[in-house]
Amino acid sequence: MRIVKILSGNLLMALAYSFITVPNDIVNGGVTSLAMICAELLGLDVALCSNLFTVLLMIICAVFLGKSYFMGTVYSCIAYMALFTIFSHTGFELHIFRPAAAILAAVMVGAGYYLCMSARSTAIGFDTIALILNKKDPRINVAAVMCIINICVLIPGYFTLGLGSVLTGIMFAFVQSFTLNAITRLRKRSHAG
Repeated sequence: MRIVKILSGNLLMALAYSFITVPNDIVNGGVTSLAMICAELLGLDVALCSNLFTVLLMIICAVFLGKSYFMGTVYSCIAYMALFTIFSHTGFELHIFRPAAAILAAVMVGAGYYLCMSARSTAIGFDTIALILNKKDPRINVAAVMCIINICVLIPGYFTLGLGSVLTGIMFAFVQSFTLNAITRLRKRSHAG
């Protein structure tokens, strides 16, 4: 069951990022957005930049979150890098009204993060940092930390991809955070009741 949850979460996120956010220049503040910014500045492939950040976060996970998370994270890392790279090179892009694209992708990514985290794995994004902080102090809300980090990444996004990308990215960050919190609360209630 754990492997299925991790794969499903990464499938949702890879679909959202490769087919929706990247083609629509939605800078949501996550690792893929940071990769978009670096690719734009350095003239590199987005998938390559994303994979480099992913490996770095996997190392951080191993050091700070321990063996259980790391084992799930290795699988998650491989799944996401493979899916994102494959999907990014299919040529398929879903171009729709940018705010609608941001909402659709944010719900998919929020659900994907939930699936990975509920399987004791990181999604190899900034959730890794949020989970480390939550491990140090359980009162720290993982979704809120992710939202704050995402908004910090949006600042350089303004200079590389423009105001429209950043504004939809801010909406994305809040919808993603809301989705992750909502699913987490629903699951806690269903387990408590």
